[in-house]
Amino acid sequence: MIEKLKERLATAILQADQARGETTIVIGREQALEVFKTLRNEPGFEFNMLSDLSAVDWPERKPRFEVIYHLNSLALRHRLRVKILLDDGPEAWTPTVSEIWKAADWLERECFDMFGIQFHGHPDLRRILMYDSFEGHPLRKDYPYQRRQPIVPETDPVVKPLRMSR
Repeated sequence: MIEKLKERLATAILQADQARGETTIVIGREQALEVFKTLRNEPGFEFNMLSDLSAVDWPERKPRFEVIYHLNSLALRHRLRVKILLDDGPEAWTPTVSEIWKAADWLERECFDMFGIQFHGHPDLRRILMYDSFEGHPLRKDYPYQRRQPIVPETDPVVKPLRMSR
C-alpha cells in the first residue's frame, strides 16, 4: 500500500512506514484536507471510516504533538494510520475532518479538551470531558497533576441545566 500512496500522494507524504503489518504515513497539515478527501473518495483507497483520532504529547521533541488518525476501508478491508505533527502554542492546530467523517466531531472535541489542540473549521469546538471552568489540558505531559481546580457548584440538571460553553 505504501507504494500506491506514494505514487498518488507523493508531494503530500512526508514519511511512510510499514511495521508489523501496519501502514503509517506522516503528512503536513497544509495538505491534510486534500489528502483525507483523496483517501476517502479515490478508488483503491476508499477509507470510509475514521475509527479513532487522538494525539500524543512529546514535550522534549520538536514538533511536540502528533495528531493521529486511524482510517479503515470497510469495502477493501485495509487500515491506515495518518499522523500530522504540530508545534506547541499557537501552532497547535490542524483543519477539522468532521465534514469528511462525521465521527471526527466528538473525537476532535476530546483531543481539544485533553491536549489543547485546535481544529480549525470545527462546527462546535468546546470541552466534552472536562467542565467549562477546568484550567489546562490534563493529557499534556507537563500538566501539574496535583493542581487544584475551581470548584463547580452542584446543580440539578433537570431544574437548572448547565449553560452550554462556547
